[in-house]
Amino acid sequence: MNTVSPEVKHSLQIVMPNLGWRWLLALSSLPTSFLLLFYKLTPESPRYLCLKGRTADAIEVLEKIARVNGRELPSGNLVSDHEIELQQIDNPSEDARLLSPTTNEIKHPLGMDSNLGGISSLSVLLSPKLARSTVLLWAVFFGNAFSYYGLVLLTTELNGHSKCMSHKLQTEKSEDVSYKSIFIASFAEIPGLLLSAVAVDKLGRKLSMSTMFFICCIFLLPLVFHLPEGLTTGLLFLARICITATFTIVYIYAPEMYPTSVRTTGVGIASSVGRIGGMICPLVAVGLVHGCHQTVAVLLFEIIVLLSGICVVFLPIETMGQELRDSVQV
Repeated sequence: MNTVSPEVKHSLQIVMPNLGWRWLLALSSLPTSFLLLFYKLTPESPRYLCLKGRTADAIEVLEKIARVNGRELPSGNLVSDHEIELQQIDNPSEDARLLSPTTNEIKHPLGMDSNLGGISSLSVLLSPKLARSTVLLWAVFFGNAFSYYGLVLLTTELNGHSKCMSHKLQTEKSEDVSYKSIFIASFAEIPGLLLSAVAVDKLGRKLSMSTMFFICCIFLLPLVFHLPEGLTTGLLFLARICITATFTIVYIYAPEMYPTSVRTTGVGIASSVGRIGGMICPLVAVGLVHGCHQTVAVLLFEIIVLLSGICVVFLPIETMGQELRDSVQV
């Protein structure tokens, strides 16, 4: 079963025949390794440091940011929202939130520490106040990954194996793939990213995602039939625009939905659930099409994309224009 991304196959098709798949994989991952050079240059989040009580470290980061931007930090004390609530300050002045290099380390109340254990974090994610959001978000991530990677593989399968054939002929024709169609469909990533950048702040997170999911269903529906290669490529191109946009927006929405104490854990677990969908989708995109069940394969994608859009509609929070939350209280 071939699960290599079509983009990689197209751009590095010279490597595979001459050097083999190991070199193909190594060269494909090489650009990402350069990001490690920026690891030490990336400052820690002052918000995270404050919630852990490391206000001195937070001030140091903020001072560095101010120097880079040619600004000075205002005088005062760095105080978190939790401290203000504990001190019962109804109308804190602006100075109460400001900075002082002599601020002492502050210990936060129980349940506000960002350094929660894995089990504790999971229990918070599944607590009555977050359980609905968490489960729906898992479903959206699963549907997003399943659909995205499935469409990548369908681009190859529907154009390379548009007719039902025996296993022997599939093996003989395994290299008979239209790289032109793959190349065209892969360009859907660019308008998809641009569309998400525009829609996420114009329409909001939820409306943008749900609309793109439902439109994707419309583009996928004709693929239940065997269509000419050009029309198939065009429909997959439009569907990939939509699913790329939803995949981008959900990674914007998810961190905004969770409070700081469980934000990274919540997004990480949701992303992991999505990867499960990515692992399952080749069994559908490749297995069913090869098994002469193209209609069933496309209908399954239709159902998953539709259910993902419905889950987005029922998400309880629209985060556009909202401040990030520090506590579980909503």
